[in-house]
Amino acid sequence: MDWLRDTQWLWWLGAALAFGVVEMTTLDLLFLMLALGALVAAVVAGAGLPILVQVLVFVGAAALFVLALRPMALKYLRLEGKGAVIGVEGNVGHPATVEQTVTDRAGLVKLRGETWTARAELAGQTFAPGDVVTVVRIDGATAVVAAATPEDKPLEPPPQD
Repeated sequence: MDWLRDTQWLWWLGAALAFGVVEMTTLDLLFLMLALGALVAAVVAGAGLPILVQVLVFVGAAALFVLALRPMALKYLRLEGKGAVIGVEGNVGHPATVEQTVTDRAGLVKLRGETWTARAELAGQTFAPGDVVTVVRIDGATAVVAAATPEDKPLEPPPQD
């Protein structure tokens, strides 16, 4: 039984890793806070404190992280209540600059700092290099574009230092 008492910190570390794996599938920051609580408990276990103290520290630390740190992190990440579209669908509605003539069959645009294959939304429509267009949808790896409104401007990547 001494080996169990001597390796308690390792069990907490395993719990933190398990919570971390679950967090990667949920992405809601709840299990990340539990993982942080388990890491705090691992430190307490490494100091040789009894299991009851370890559990109480875990519960207290996890509650503190969930109630205090998680809301700040969600606000910073702008995830709370936003329902933000991510991935390639997050490009819909963004302006792009034509790099190579875009027709209803082919072309290239610069979209959010990346070069994308593109095609015009309407048959017979053509956009010349330098034109600003708006992405109306993504089909596979192709941006389907339409004429931009006057207030649309291409999004330039930040300057590199």
